[in-house]
Amino acid sequence: MKIKIITLLLMGVVSTISFAQNNDTMTEFDHTFAHVVYFWFKNPDNQADRATFEASLKKFLDNSQYAKTKFIGKPPKAIRDVVDDSFTYSLILSFESAEDQAAYQVEPPHLVFIEECKDLWEKVIVYDSEGI
Repeated sequence: MKIKIITLLLMGVVSTISFAQNNDTMTEFDHTFAHVVYFWFKNPDNQADRATFEASLKKFLDNSQYAKTKFIGKPPKAIRDVVDDSFTYSLILSFESAEDQAAYQVEPPHLVFIEECKDLWEKVIVYDSEGI
């Protein structure tokens, strides 16, 4: 329960900021299944790493047949102690079902993204939630 509350709070904070969201790839949030990913880079100030990550992630999301809502975010400057701004990027995706999320994990665009970017991050945390 605590994880769900924290996830919802983080989703609210992250949803207030984003960079270069492409409205063509955004759809209404599907409350069935949410997949929230936080990335911590080895070199978060390296602009070349950021450009590589952003290009690869956008290419992947443009070609995913399962992900519905597609939100890419960066942390805002935290002004409250309860806000964690230590991550480099966040990703919030929604799916029509847990089965679609499982299929997304092995779809080629997702695997290409991981291969292209896995050396950039030192830590990744994922929070999955089913809607109530």
